[in-house]
Amino acid sequence: MQMLKTFSQRRLSWLLLLVFAVFFEGCALFFQHAMNLAPCVMCIYERIAMFGIGIAALVGLIAPEVSVVRWSGLALWGYSAWRGLSLAQEHVGYQFNPSPFATCDLFVKLPAWAPLNQWAPWLFEAYGDCSKVVWQFLGQSMPQWLVIIFAANLIVWAVIVLAQFVKSTSSRY
Repeated sequence: MQMLKTFSQRRLSWLLLLVFAVFFEGCALFFQHAMNLAPCVMCIYERIAMFGIGIAALVGLIAPEVSVVRWSGLALWGYSAWRGLSLAQEHVGYQFNPSPFATCDLFVKLPAWAPLNQWAPWLFEAYGDCSKVVWQFLGQSMPQWLVIIFAANLIVWAVIVLAQFVKSTSSRY
């Protein structure tokens, strides 16, 4: 655990988290723009959660050796991964337990101070159907994979947070 704590205090750990987030955002854009798969409202919300993980990584990159910076990055990472997981689980429900009483929004609802879908519609505008399964890999739909991805993120995050409470051992040399 001491090794994980030390690793979290290095920029490399936060850079790896950023690469992870950029990779999955790149996948989303590939699905949307190269494969012409229309993102739905839930896809956009999940995309924003992944952006949250990327922003957390950028915060951690600033000065990971400084506790307040590292904890700020960890807090944002944990919240974003938890929100992404809950959104992905809800999305799976829309796909595999369809109900006329439980549907996703028709339009992306973002705060007035951050209308991302107006600022970058190529990235944040939704025009797909949340209940349609438009892609599968190894028998899992995209939101099912996002459940796995966000859950794995939360597990790694929890281990890293627990490592923060390990007392530093002094060197005997």
